[in-house]
Order: sequence, then structure tokens, then C-alpha cells
Amino acid sequence: MELMQRTLELAKQGQHTTQPNPMVGCVIVNDGEVVGEGFHHMAGELHAERVALQQAGEKARGATAYVNLEPCCHQGRTPPCTDALIDAGISRVVAAMRDPNPLVEGGGFELLTAAGVESESGILEEEACWLNRGFVSRMTRKRPWVVLKSAATLDGRTAAYDGDSKWITSEPARHEVQKLRASCSAVLTGIGTVLADDPTMNVRLDNTERQPWRVVLDGDLKIPLDARIIGADERLVIFTHSDDLDKTSALIEAGAEVIQLKAVSTQGSGASTLDLNLVLDELARWQCNEVLVEAGRTVSGAFVQADLVDELSLFYAGSVLGDQGKAMFKFDAPLAFPNKVEYRVSNTEMIGADIRVSAVNVASLASLSS
Repeated sequence: MELMQRTLELAKQGQHTTQPNPMVGCVIVNDGEVVGEGFHHMAGELHAERVALQQAGEKARGATAYVNLEPCCHQGRTPPCTDALIDAGISRVVAAMRDPNPLVEGGGFELLTAAGVESESGILEEEACWLNRGFVSRMTRKRPWVVLKSAATLDGRTAAYDGDSKWITSEPARHEVQKLRASCSAVLTGIGTVLADDPTMNVRLDNTERQPWRVVLDGDLKIPLDARIIGADERLVIFTHSDDLDKTSALIEAGAEVIQLKAVSTQGSGASTLDLNLVLDELARWQCNEVLVEAGRTVSGAFVQADLVDELSLFYAGSVLGDQGKAMFKFDAPLAFPNKVEYRVSNTEMIGADIRVSAVNVASLASLSS
């Protein structure tokens, strides 16, 4: 149990860099001695098993390898890890969970067994699934794991009556949001936020090695060509239903990807918007594991109302704005109490002077183990 816990700790060290790959750690033990450790750092670089085997050297022969995910058996950017384990003389492999990737999905264990390597799985499986919930979601549900972040006052207001919201939460909370961005494949916002705040939506942490995709929902293609989110770097995707070819060409020339989707009518208002399910389907095809929604109340409300939010990350400051302040979520129609969207509070913690509340969609949580 302790050795598998160590693999999870090692795996988590790659949480800001491994996208679109899963986070994997490996510990190699021979005669009760840890002879090698490693974790997967970045797509295209050595997988955890090969890093640990390099450290173990000849001591890997006859040893047991502990990994949080079934070793891969297919040729990707790097060779299969099953080959490396067999060639090194590993006698036993213990994995926390099977790999949900259809290219593996039990195949790694089959190859190991055929080569005379004993294998088993299921130790700390729940913890392993949670660690790689984005990867599991993309492989099993064919869509990313959606995390919605919002910052509000104690009475749930994200801005004053006039829209002023800078800053509701403290610097430590904002720093935590940067780490949250870094751990996701993409950060998604709406055109309303772009027009109001002109954000870059990128990660501003020291030694940032990988920037997430930035995604803008912009049905009518209102985004200005001089918006800072366009100039931040070339990892920008804009979803629209506009057929403005001149604006589309200009955005592509500026380095953005523009994806056209059909318009749908929102309940009650009759206004045109984008099909959020199609947005997530497309982002899954772009190999996005986790998508962080950082948007205003309209886009945030649309995701919640469509029951597409798997996880909430809410930051509360010690202040009150009253009933004229802007609410977290705007719905198209009133929601009766029996129809409320259910989340399970999973954690609360102090971040500086603010409170962070994490909650998980009950159905999403169940999907990880199905």
C-alpha cells in the first residue's frame, strides 16, 4: 500500500506537464529495497517505467515494479513500456488500475503474462482513477473532465451591481487559480469576459513549461483582432457559428484556430448560442483531458444547467455584496428545488484569507469507476 502511494506521489509531479498523457509514477523494489523511481514528465519524453529502470540498472532483474497505471503496450511517441520491463528482467508488475485507453486496456498485462511476468492490479484503484480523472473521462466518456472555477463573496456574488469585481479574492487565491490552470489541458471562457476584461487566460507561474489551450466561445465572432488573448501565444481556439469569412481568415492569420459549430436556441430566450456538448466533443478530439471553465455567469450557468460540470472549484472571500450583485450562475429559466444539480462537497480549505470549496458531480464521480 505504501509503495503504491509513493507511485501516486511521483505521478502527481507531472500534473502540470504530462498533457495529453496520463500522470504515471513507478517504483522498483528488489529484496525489499527501492532501487529505482521515476515519473512521466512530458509527452514525448521517457515514461515512468523507463525512468525508474534506468535508475535501477541491473538491480531491476528479478524485481517488482509498482505503477499507478497499467504499462503501455503500443508504440506512441516512445516505445512500449512492456518491452522495457520484460527486457530488464522485471519479475512482477503491480498496477493500481487498468489503462482505459483502447490501445492498451488489458493488453499490457497480457503481454507481461505471456512473457512470464506476474501482474496484478487494483491497489489504491480509486485514488489512481481520481488522479487521472481527465484522462479516464476522455477515454471512457469521450469528453474532457470539466472543472468550473468561480470567485465570489460570502453571499455568492461574483461582481458588484455595476460589474466591478477586481479583486474579490486575495493574491494567494489568485495564485492557486494559476496552478489550477496549469493542471488543465485547456482554459475556456466566453466572449463576454474577453470584451469586458481583455484577459490573456494563460498560466503566469515561474518555470511554466506548458501553456494550456485557451478556448473562447464566440458565437457571433465579436472578438477584437487586438485582444490580448490572441497575442498571448498561438494556443488559442475560437468556437463560433458565424460565417464571417473575412474575420475568420484574419483570426487564423493571427494564429488562432477557428472552429465553426451549428447554432442552437437556448431555452426561454430564443437567443442563438453554441452546443456545449459539441464543444467538449471537439476538445476531446484535440486530446484535452481537463477543461477549466473560467467565465462569466452566462457561460458558467450554461455549463451547470446542461449538467456538464464535473467538478466545482469555488473561492469565497470574506465580504458581502447583497442581492444587487452579480450571481455566480445565470440560468435561462428558473430551476425548481427538486431539479437542482447535485454536487458532493469533497474538500474545504483556507487559501490565505479566503475559503476554497471543492465539489464533485455525483454522476461524474460514479463514471470513474464504471
